[in-house]
Amino acid sequence: MKLSTSSLTAAALSLLGSAALAADDVTLQLKWVTQSQFAGYYVALENGFYSDEDLNVTIKPGGPDIAPTQVLAGGGADVTVEWMPAALAAREKGLPMVNIAQPFKSSGMMLTCRKDAGVASTDDFAGKTLGVWFFGNEFPFLSWMSQLELGTDGGDAGVEVLKQGFNVDPILNGQAACVSTMTYNEYWQVIDAGLTADDLTTFKYEDQGVATLEDGLYALEENLADPAFEDKMVRFVRASMKGWKWAEENPEDAAMIVLEYDETGAQTEEHQVRMMGEIAKLTAGSNGALDVADYERTVASLMSGGSDPVITATPEGAWTHAITDKALK
Repeated sequence: MKLSTSSLTAAALSLLGSAALAADDVTLQLKWVTQSQFAGYYVALENGFYSDEDLNVTIKPGGPDIAPTQVLAGGGADVTVEWMPAALAAREKGLPMVNIAQPFKSSGMMLTCRKDAGVASTDDFAGKTLGVWFFGNEFPFLSWMSQLELGTDGGDAGVEVLKQGFNVDPILNGQAACVSTMTYNEYWQVIDAGLTADDLTTFKYEDQGVATLEDGLYALEENLADPAFEDKMVRFVRASMKGWKWAEENPEDAAMIVLEYDETGAQTEEHQVRMMGEIAKLTAGSNGALDVADYERTVASLMSGGSDPVITATPEGAWTHAITDKALK
């Protein structure tokens, strides 16, 4: 039987429709709100890198009341952006998170202090109030204080820990001598508020030898045992790293893409462009595969807390190269 042209056209459209429906859904949970810290993922979405891999990716912004580990545990995301200290701590407590890729090579975390509060070196921390982020972000700080042999319960021989909100108000209003900042974000909020670089002493975790891995991609171990899920993650990581390298090479354009996806309208062009410039320094040098030496340094830092380490045993199965080996070949 000879099919009419209209029948052939209808059949072709039906096949195209089926192909469109065949795209695999992936939900990504971010660690924080929509900003250039996550530019690679928004670039991959906007530039069609995910659709090229037959993926339908949903990016869920984070926020002060969202813990990525909990979202992953509850099935609210297939993959999440998280800092390794929080991921390893969660794993030790029974949530089998696995690092499947590591787009960030370097840490952007630092402590920013006022010189007029009497802080010129780490020797000056004792007796001071230091602002610290929690929700999993406190682990690198606690490890650092343990290495400095400074207690975190106050007193002249230790430090007073101020549970810092996700702003820099404590250093501006005199509540704290130092606050937690990222090189790409809160540090510039301090500068924009009127203090100058000469007014401040900064302690980068990288320079202090206590840097831990940030902004890795994590999935649940049981999901990775499913070949279909693994295949989705291979495609997701490949497209995401394409997005990250594009963002590194086109920082201003990447920042503009991020602004398009900021539904809150809270971000500004100046801040996002500046942030992307700093973020590019942190992703530089990574092709997405976890550097085992960086992982081992992170573990050593987290286990060096004396009587109160962040993790108590060397993790087993906390990372895999299975995804990146396939994604990046």
